Amino acid sequence: MDAGSATALGVAVVGVLGTLLSALLTQRVGERSRKREYERAEAAQERRAEAQETLACHIAFNTAVRQYLAALTDQIHELGRDGPDSVQQRLTEARDHHRDVYAEVQLRTSERITGLAGDLSRELGVLYGMVRRIDGGAPREGDSVAAARERLDALWRQLRHVRREMRTETHEPQTP
Repeated sequence: MDAGSATALGVAVVGVLGTLLSALLTQRVGERSRKREYERAEAAQERRAEAQETLACHIAFNTAVRQYLAALTDQIHELGRDGPDSVQQRLTEARDHHRDVYAEVQLRTSERITGLAGDLSRELGVLYGMVRRIDGGAPREGDSVAAARERLDALWRQLRHVRREMRTETHEPQTP
């Protein structure tokens, strides 16, 4: 074999190896690219699912607080009257449901929202205690139907504030 043939053979071998390695490298780069894209899509899906869970938690909290406030409103209207036991039963159920939903808020939402929800929940408890004392005929100094109504109005305002903050956290459009 002469030098020209050997060189041609060497060039051919290098060319074939280059072509094979090029195809192999292209395939590996493509696989890595697809894997990164899949991971990005999976991470985006997880973020969307987490946002949906947070939104559902916010909705459940808002609903539970509204039901609790409505039950407190009914109970305040019944103070001093011999109303049905169903009003007290509804208040107890609303309070228990709120407690369960608030526990989820504590685990699923940001520290800021948890703090706001905690403040609201404590104030609900204060009003509940006042209403129960008045209803039971053992009010403390400052406990009155008028004071209960004022606290109730303040709690509705506080709920609106918490709801606005929850919307901000979940990037939902602001509505009054």
